Amino acid sequence: MASVLVVEDDANVRTALIRELSARSHVVRSVGTAMDALREVTQSPPDVVVLDLGLPDLDGAEVLKMLRGISDVPVIIATARDDEPEIVRLLNAGADDYLIKPFSIEHLSARLAAVLRRSARSGPTAELSVGGLHIDLDRREALLDGEPLELTRREFDLLAYLAARPGRVVARRELLAEVWRQAYGDDQTIDVHLSWLRRKLGETAAAPRYLHTVRGVGVRLAEPDPRS
Repeated sequence: MASVLVVEDDANVRTALIRELSARSHVVRSVGTAMDALREVTQSPPDVVVLDLGLPDLDGAEVLKMLRGISDVPVIIATARDDEPEIVRLLNAGADDYLIKPFSIEHLSARLAAVLRRSARSGPTAELSVGGLHIDLDRREALLDGEPLELTRREFDLLAYLAARPGRVVARRELLAEVWRQAYGDDQTIDVHLSWLRRKLGETAAAPRYLHTVRGVGVRLAEPDPRS
């Protein structure tokens, strides 16, 4: 059972989703506008949001951007738009999954379960330390040698995922699946975020301290060599 916020302006679709998800033991709340959605997430955060893009007051893509500014709640986009570049853009902007209408309630239920499992696995339950790098998953804060790092949501997720696997080479495909929540994508997206992370960690690809690229394989986060 999960708390689900349905953001959908079509009253008939909203009613059907409420009925079917409630029948599957979820606690369902629903709103029909972007502003109501933001208010609900702020005041009573759900476990997951099902977000339509065609809202009357703001486009759903803008709502996603605003949600990511205030919350890490998993978001499943549900829309009739099936343009692949748009799908990739929204996944890169922080959506956790994407459903194209029309879809069956069984399909939505399976996606909900998968997103909730991922959220539970990567939930804020611990603190991580690698060398002078300290990550507090509860507070979503990272410190380097005692100084706070100003990280975006995606940078934090990427750093935390690598720090939870110190010394292990993590494949790019795994990063796309587990950090970006997508089965396909452009390696350049990972490279850009790694470049930003390196800059904030005070290192470069040519002179790495924590983040080491293994050409053709992936990236490894390891404690700095004290001799370097």
